[in-house]
Amino acid sequence: MSAASRAPLRSNRTAARFRGRAVLTVGAAAAALLVSACSSGGTSGGGGQTGFITGADGIATAGKGERADAPELSGKTVDGGQVDVADFKGKIVVLNVWGSWCGPCRAEAKNLETVYKDVKDQGVQFVGINTRDTSTGPARAFEKDYGITYPSLYDPTGKLMLRFAKGTLNPQAIPSTLVIDRDGKVAARTLQALSEEKLRKMLDPYLQPEK
Repeated sequence: MSAASRAPLRSNRTAARFRGRAVLTVGAAAAALLVSACSSGGTSGGGGQTGFITGADGIATAGKGERADAPELSGKTVDGGQVDVADFKGKIVVLNVWGSWCGPCRAEAKNLETVYKDVKDQGVQFVGINTRDTSTGPARAFEKDYGITYPSLYDPTGKLMLRFAKGTLNPQAIPSTLVIDRDGKVAARTLQALSEEKLRKMLDPYLQPEK
């Protein structure tokens, strides 16, 4: 075989190896994001310029001029519907990352629903992101068991979570809860299961016009 005919073969093998490494890189990133899954806490930043502070209560907040835009978060929901978080711009969005298999998620579920019922008429929308459930059946059963009435995006591989920029108030554990302000920017985050009291404390500053 001539050198000229061998060159395309080498090129094809190189391209295949590159594609394989790319797939592994994406998979490793998702695994790294979820390594602290089902924990009650996590780290406060992801490196780089964070622009936020974490209080002793584990709630991290960013000032109005320091907030990052929430990424595009849309797709099918656990119950077969469709949700696009961008449609809620002008409202405060409470975003909760959860899994039916996660003990801390079960511990906080009724607290989230109780607060949601209290504040939904104040321009607040709750949205869940269900992750690492390999089918929607367990997730639907979870919602039924805990009386969850707000929608949850179905994100079994964590792709939506990976859309948050490193070094911002991104979800780094399961459960994670984020507050997105009325301008579509991430204002607060916690990486722990929330009591009703702590969730209200996290949300209350954004219910009034911010200075």
